[in-house]
Amino acid sequence: MDPSSVPLSAFEEMVVDALDSLPDWVLPVVNEIAVLVEDEQAESERRPGVLLLGLYRGVPRTSHYGRAPGTLPDTITLYRIPIVEVCARIEDVPARVRTVLVHEVGHAMGMSETELRELGWA
Repeated sequence: MDPSSVPLSAFEEMVVDALDSLPDWVLPVVNEIAVLVEDEQAESERRPGVLLLGLYRGVPRTSHYGRAPGTLPDTITLYRIPIVEVCARIEDVPARVRTVLVHEVGHAMGMSETELRELGWA
């Protein structure tokens, strides 16, 4: 689908809706993460043959007991253009946004790609 059919403002609203739809038990984790939207992954960070829809950067909650004082928050970045491009219809975009968000929250909670795929969060 053409990315111009979902402008940044509409995409950001979908992200807010996806955040609002998360269950209460994940909110303590999500409240410690900055959720960002970018059009695409930076060229310098891309790997050949890999289409990245989202990215978690930080230390999973299974590895520590919160952020160390003075450190920047963990981040989840959702990439608007690739997410829209993998959708066949505009109606599919909100569900894809939520799936990508949940997938990245899973990483923040220490889950591996294999575990996320087994749960259908991939």
